[in-house]
Amino acid sequence: MTPYAVWREPMLAALAEARAALATGDVPIGAVVLDPAGTVIGRGRNVREAESDPTGHAEVVALREAAKARGEWRLEGCTLVVTLEPCTMCAGAAVLARVDRVVFGAFDPKAGAVGSLWDVVRDRRLNHRPEVVAGVLADESAALLDEFFAAQR
Repeated sequence: MTPYAVWREPMLAALAEARAALATGDVPIGAVVLDPAGTVIGRGRNVREAESDPTGHAEVVALREAAKARGEWRLEGCTLVVTLEPCTMCAGAAVLARVDRVVFGAFDPKAGAVGSLWDVVRDRRLNHRPEVVAGVLADESAALLDEFFAAQR
């Protein structure tokens, strides 16, 4: 089993969330949060357009749902799985939520904050640094975004 194989099913769940964002005209980005046993406890998709919410990013939505499910904001032992490399806001939210791991699909060279433009989650000045697993089903994640943006042109 490849190291990425364990993240395939959770990333497929995140991709399903991303596809659901298309119905509201939102950028197709999806996320799930897994508890330490690997059970999905939070799901999110971009809802910026649907809810007129600038913070309505998939990661934030999923982290909020996971925190509510656990009854606390600390998501220690949890994993955030997202189709696109998180932006600065979402990377910061992952750090502040104390997730153990961030798994993402496609890199975001324009706004990525988990290695592309910035590396918020591994900044030694912060008190928490999640493990990062990058590139899981990256082609599938990128293709969904490419199709969305091609249709916008």
